[in-house]
Amino acid sequence: MSDNTLLRPDELKKKLLDIGPEHYHHKHPFHLLMHEGKLTREQLQAWALNRYYYQSRIPIKDAIILSRCTDVSFRRAWLKRIVDHDGAGDRTGGIEKWIRLAEATGLDRKDVISECKILPGVRYAVDAYLELVSRRTFLEAVASSLTELFSRDLISLRIDALRQHYPWLESGLTYFTARLTQAPEDAAFALDYVTQNASTPQQQKLAIAALRSKCDILWAQLDAIYFAYVTPGWPPPSVLTDQV
Repeated sequence: MSDNTLLRPDELKKKLLDIGPEHYHHKHPFHLLMHEGKLTREQLQAWALNRYYYQSRIPIKDAIILSRCTDVSFRRAWLKRIVDHDGAGDRTGGIEKWIRLAEATGLDRKDVISECKILPGVRYAVDAYLELVSRRTFLEAVASSLTELFSRDLISLRIDALRQHYPWLESGLTYFTARLTQAPEDAAFALDYVTQNASTPQQQKLAIAALRSKCDILWAQLDAIYFAYVTPGWPPPSVLTDQV
């Protein structure tokens, strides 16, 4: 993409959508093992526990984005994301649903929410995401959320694979079933915003790069889990005494 080439909205949309097949974490070896039924219960526990750190930071990320926005209509639409994850009234949010998934693997709720066993690599990657939405331009912060464009297919595959290979997880799958509708709705709004508001070649390049960065962050989390709990299986000293 040349520095002085301004893409039409539909061309920018295609550029963003093309990132998924090559860079989204559906191709990570850890996910491939999961979908083939080759992970142990302990490895699934490690994934659920560490992924909780990311899940718990999603509404914080969305609150940061809201705090940077002066457009009332945008804030009204984006607020839905926080409610989806935190819950409201009698409505159970995504964070609680993820805790129940972790419990279905055999983990204790207190161990999950304490965050004391989170791998340093996972913590650094997730914190980098909060840094991204805090420090980069508002457009980049919104664009970074567009990994949701690719999540529905992965979630559909994951639900089927988990039911087939790990039937004892059935009671914890409500997080994924809810995201089958939530993620595409959220992604459609964010994609429309980015394609309509990236009005210069530089802004378009930044939006594309922000989505690539988010893919890297998701991949890095799985790298840490794979290294610690699959191959070579070397948990860092900070979690050795409380190993999953």
